[in-house]
Amino acid sequence: MKWKPLWLAGSVGVIGVIVVGGFIATRRPEAPNRPNIIVIMADDHAERAISAYGSSLIQTPNIDRLADEGILFTSSFVTNSICAPSRAVHLTGTYSHRNGLRDNRDQFDGSQTTFPALLQKAGYETALIGKWHLKTEPVGFDHWRVLTGQGRYYRPVFSENGTEVEHAGYVTDLITDFALEFLENRDTKKPFCLLYHHKAPHRNWMPSTRHLDLFADKDLPLPPTFHDDYKGRLAAREADMRIEDMYLSMDMKLHRQSYEQETGSGGNPDFDPEPSWSASYEAMTRQEKAAWDAHYDPINRAFADEPPGGADRTEWMYQRYIRDYLRCVASIDENLGRVLDRLDEHGLSDSTIVIYTSDQGFYLGEHGWYDKRFMYEESMRTPLIIRYPDGIAAGQVADALVVNLDTAPTLLDYAGLPAPPEMQGRSLRPLTTGPPPDDWRRGVYYHYYEYPHGWHRVRPHYGIRTDRYKLIHFYGELDAWELFDLENDPHELNNLFGSDEYSEIARRLLEQLRSLQRKYGDEVG
Repeated sequence: MKWKPLWLAGSVGVIGVIVVGGFIATRRPEAPNRPNIIVIMADDHAERAISAYGSSLIQTPNIDRLADEGILFTSSFVTNSICAPSRAVHLTGTYSHRNGLRDNRDQFDGSQTTFPALLQKAGYETALIGKWHLKTEPVGFDHWRVLTGQGRYYRPVFSENGTEVEHAGYVTDLITDFALEFLENRDTKKPFCLLYHHKAPHRNWMPSTRHLDLFADKDLPLPPTFHDDYKGRLAAREADMRIEDMYLSMDMKLHRQSYEQETGSGGNPDFDPEPSWSASYEAMTRQEKAAWDAHYDPINRAFADEPPGGADRTEWMYQRYIRDYLRCVASIDENLGRVLDRLDEHGLSDSTIVIYTSDQGFYLGEHGWYDKRFMYEESMRTPLIIRYPDGIAAGQVADALVVNLDTAPTLLDYAGLPAPPEMQGRSLRPLTTGPPPDDWRRGVYYHYYEYPHGWHRVRPHYGIRTDRYKLIHFYGELDAWELFDLENDPHELNNLFGSDEYSEIARRLLEQLRSLQRKYGDEVG
C-alpha cells in the first residue's frame, strides 16, 4: 500500500493523519462494533469505466465520491472471472472448488457458511436486492427480491421471498427503488446488511431511455490492443468473443428488416439471438419503445441502406457496443447517488460501510474482445472501493494484492465476528490503517473452469499473479503456458514462457503457484 503515517501532537492529544497519494486524511476514532453494511455489486463493470480509476471514457461522480471519502484498491482481483462463481466466492470467502460453483451451470449450495447468514445469526437484519444468478433460493436473508435468471433490462421479473412479480420500469431504477424501500422500512433497532446487486452493465447492454443519447455525438477511442493478433497465445486465438462476432440483433439492437442474416457466432453458435432480442424489445411499454425507436431507428435505417464492411464494420460494432455499455454504467452511478443521498438524509452515512465492486472485470475492446473469463488483466481485475467514515480515513489508495475472497472476512471483522476457519480470504481492515502486514499475500491464485460447455470457448486455466509477473497454465488438451512481465508488457502481448532470460523467474513463479495450490487445496496438474 502507498501509505505513510505522520503523527502530530496537539494540546488535547494525539491526532493521526494519513498521507496517501497526495491526500491528507484525519484518522477517525475507533469504529463502532456493529456498523451497517451495504455491498453494491455491478455485473461486468470494468475499472476502465470508472473515473476514479482514471477512465477517459466516462465520468462516474457518485462512485468517485465513495473513493474520495474512503479507500480505493488498485490491485483488486477475482479468483474465477465469471458471474455465478464469482458471486459464490464473495458470499463464502472460499474458492470455486470449495464452494462447489465452478461455472454458470452449477447450483449454489445454500447450506454452506456465508457472511450474510453469519451476520443474520448475530442480529443483523439482512436483505438481498437485485441480481442473484445462483439457481437456488437465497439463504441467510430476512428479505430478498432477486431477478429471475439473468433478468431483463425492461419490465423485469423479481422473485420476492419466493413469489414471482413482474414490474414495469427499468431494472437499475427498480433495484434501487427496492433498496431504498428496505432502508425506509428496516428495523431501526438492528444494524442492517444490504446486498444491492445490479444487473447492469451485463450483456445485452440496454440503456435507460433517459441515457440513450449519451455519448451519441462522438466516437470513442479504440483500445491500443484492439487489433491484437494473439501471437504466442493459442488460447486467446481460439476464443470466440471478438467484437465483430457479436449478434446484429441482440447486441447491436438491429431489427430483422435491417439485415439479411446474422453473421457472427455471438460466442455461442447454437444460440438463436433473434427471439431473445424480440422478447427484450417487446417487454418495453409503448412510451419506452417510442423513445427507443427515436434513437435506434436511424441507426437501423443507415445500416440497412449501406452496411459497413471489413474493419469499418468492426469499428462500427465497437461504437454501438461501448456506447450502450457506458450508458448502462451511467445509470448505475446515477442510482448510487440516490442511495448515498438517502444515507445522508437519515444520518447513516458515517456508521455505514459501503462497498462498491463488480463480480469481475470486462473487455471493452481490449484484444478485440468483449466478455471476461480469461486471467488477463481486464477481466481478472475488479473495482473495489470501501467507504466507512467512522472507521476508515478518507482519500486512501491501496495497492496491496486483494481478492474477492476477502469480502466475507472483512465484513465479519468490522461486525466484530470471527471468520470461520474454512474461509480462505483475509480481512482487509489492516490495509485501511497502515502498510500491509509482513505476511500479506505475495500472489493471487486464479482458476477458470467453464469449457467446452457454455459460451466463448475459453480454455480452462489456472495461474498466479504477483505484483509484477503472471504465469498461466491452460491445462488439458491444449497444455500451454504463458508468462508475462506486467511492468514491461502491461497489455500482455508478449508470452515470455520458454525464454532463457526469464527461465529463473518462471521457475520461481511455478514454485509459488504450486505452493498456493497446496494451500488452497486445489492441486491440479
